[in-house]
Amino acid sequence: MLEIKNLHVNFQTFRGTIEALKNINLTVDEKEVVGIVGESGSGKSITALSILNLLEKNADIIDGEISYRGENLLTLSKKEIQTIRGKKIAMVFQEPMTALHPTMKVGEQLSEVIRRHRVVSKKEAKQLMINALKDVHIHNPEYVAKQYPFELSGGMRQRIVIALAMAAPPDLLIADEPTTALDVTIQHEILQLMKELNEKKGTSILFITHDLGVVSEVCDRTIVMYAGEVIESGVTKEVLYAPQHPYTKALIEALPDGKDANEPLKAIHGEVPNLMERPAGCAFASRCQHVMEVCKMKQPHLTHWQNQHDVACWLERDG
Repeated sequence: MLEIKNLHVNFQTFRGTIEALKNINLTVDEKEVVGIVGESGSGKSITALSILNLLEKNADIIDGEISYRGENLLTLSKKEIQTIRGKKIAMVFQEPMTALHPTMKVGEQLSEVIRRHRVVSKKEAKQLMINALKDVHIHNPEYVAKQYPFELSGGMRQRIVIALAMAAPPDLLIADEPTTALDVTIQHEILQLMKELNEKKGTSILFITHDLGVVSEVCDRTIVMYAGEVIESGVTKEVLYAPQHPYTKALIEALPDGKDANEPLKAIHGEVPNLMERPAGCAFASRCQHVMEVCKMKQPHLTHWQNQHDVACWLERDG
């Protein structure tokens, strides 16, 4: 359904050029949930925003192709991309208050989106709006529809945003850290809701997160990003239980799950390299415990390891 090939994105700033994304390749198939995981600044959100042409004005797509059902989205005009944005590909953002109009009632916002994407009357749109709220497990939709966003809890607002995104409904839902600002109980409910939408509606999901626990719960495949590059990808169970890249291994070792209460948590020492001065070799070399001379001199490319598991690491290539 979606294929990104060799995507390069730069940002022009007063201090110089930031190479935000480098040679990104990924796919999302029909009815599939694909996770993108990595720490802050790894390029996860930039990848998502590139798909719908929502990047800031100082962003330049230097090279690459983003194909939706065989059509390159990067060649479309603003008017053409509008016919896809929201209707065919929708997005759920991390903070629901930025996605909801603060002075419009929830029902009005949802009805407006439905009428924009479907040829229906006001009466039909109202019923579809109620149904959409029920789909996201809002138990008193008639009452909630009359509320303003500020009158609702964070979890309830996130459900409204998901209902807005699913109004068309789209073929592909991009979820950019939709559970980060929520407590654990509500987070679990939102994850279950998204799994249900995937299974019942057949909507593919590109799920962006820094939480490996979220990835293990909802994603069929997982893509690990670091410093604007894909460094490992594969079936989620293989990536999490048999990681091949030192960065993926370090992320998993840093998880608190299963650790003794008195045992200190492991940390990944060092910092992500300055993307204005990207190193010649592997971007993770300065933080890697297994660094070799070749890692500092030559960049490893994503290569097939086994089954559907790919990794960009000289250590694995040397065996």
